[in-house]
Amino acid sequence: MDHPRAGSPYYQEPLSYPTPPSTMASSSMAEPKRSSLQYHVDEKRPDGPSREPTSNSSASTIIDGKEGHNSDLEHGSHKDDSEEHVDINDPKRPKLGLRQRMHHFTWAWFTLPMSTGGLSLLIFAQPHQFPGLRQIGLVVYILNIILFTLLTFGMLTRFFLHHGDFYRSLSHPREGFFFPTYFLSIATLITSTQRYAIPDNDTALIWAIKTAFWGYVVVTLILAIGQYSFVFAAHSFGLQTMMPTWILPIFPIMLSGTIASVISDTQPGIEAIPIVIAGMSCQGLGLSVAILMYSHMVGRLMSAGLPNREHRPGLFMNVGPPAFTALAFIGMANGLPDNFDREMDGFIDVHLIRTFAIIGAIFLWALSLWWFGIALVAVISSPPKYFHLGWYAMVFPNTGFILATITIGNEFGNDNVLWVTTAMSICLLLTYLFVVYSHIRAVVVQDIMYPGRDEDVEDH
Repeated sequence: MDHPRAGSPYYQEPLSYPTPPSTMASSSMAEPKRSSLQYHVDEKRPDGPSREPTSNSSASTIIDGKEGHNSDLEHGSHKDDSEEHVDINDPKRPKLGLRQRMHHFTWAWFTLPMSTGGLSLLIFAQPHQFPGLRQIGLVVYILNIILFTLLTFGMLTRFFLHHGDFYRSLSHPREGFFFPTYFLSIATLITSTQRYAIPDNDTALIWAIKTAFWGYVVVTLILAIGQYSFVFAAHSFGLQTMMPTWILPIFPIMLSGTIASVISDTQPGIEAIPIVIAGMSCQGLGLSVAILMYSHMVGRLMSAGLPNREHRPGLFMNVGPPAFTALAFIGMANGLPDNFDREMDGFIDVHLIRTFAIIGAIFLWALSLWWFGIALVAVISSPPKYFHLGWYAMVFPNTGFILATITIGNEFGNDNVLWVTTAMSICLLLTYLFVVYSHIRAVVVQDIMYPGRDEDVEDH
């Protein structure tokens, strides 16, 4: 089936990204040709290549599996048409050394510790425990600390080897949106530390985790304001290019509410109240911005259709905001002191607050379920062919969805719901293992950390 032709109501000109001319001199000493990378943004077009003739060569992209177009591996420039081209989707393409590959070690790698930390929290929250399960969760928690440390050193190595990459990574119209995953990983470390490493009634460690919470709130608030301010000033995106990654800058501050729901119950008496208030404020901010983004997401889906198959797993990101908010509502309400009564008149007391928290959580859980269904149908109808780090969106947001379901099931004491969450947890574990396997394989065969194959290229 052909792409829409010029003059069709669905026809849209491709976006062009100019690349520098090749620096290799031809035998005739002719001036090198200047080409451009072209990416179609109308995702309602079929995955097959367009039959429209083009006047210049364009780089092969993962989106439509185009054949190679004479691109220089490191700089994206094009050689003379008479020379042999390189197809980035060809398994026999040239292999690169570690230094060159580190240039494509992106912020999206932190989706790995982010998802691993979520898994450790899910193991701790399982309603049906068996001997040794908590120890398995502790091992996952320690593994997550190691992964986070190694990836942090990996990013520092990239910036040391390739000067200027730090600013380019933050300002890039695609990779920049993955910078918040670094702080999402920190959020999972804080909550997992509370669950696995801090014993009850340890005053010093309880004070330390409270300090970490307030520091996290300040830093992520600056991130939420600063990154969106930069995006508004430096970039101009069309509605048809909208992707769920646009939600990521608000995600870290939103998880302040989730952290508050975990640590507030361990804080002594009155000290839990300011944590709950701050957590509720941050959770409300995050959910409100996410709702604004949802309107753009639905508009994009209605006007331009589903994303290309390679990016459809990213739709699961939409599951996260309402799910984590539902989890935070109940957790923060339970974290209030049992004798909390604002007016001391018995009217608005902690029991009424907890009741409304459950009502709000169920309301938001349904929205999360709807987005889960949309994403699941989209991925099953057209599964991705090439691994992307965005596949971890099938893990972390769904972790929040399962945790919210477990929490609601516990509040109602419904064992049937809890057994369903156990089955959901097993499915999530299998998904995590599959994504990790695909991740390792992609690194080994150079399907990622390779020019044109990572989040440092615009392909949607």
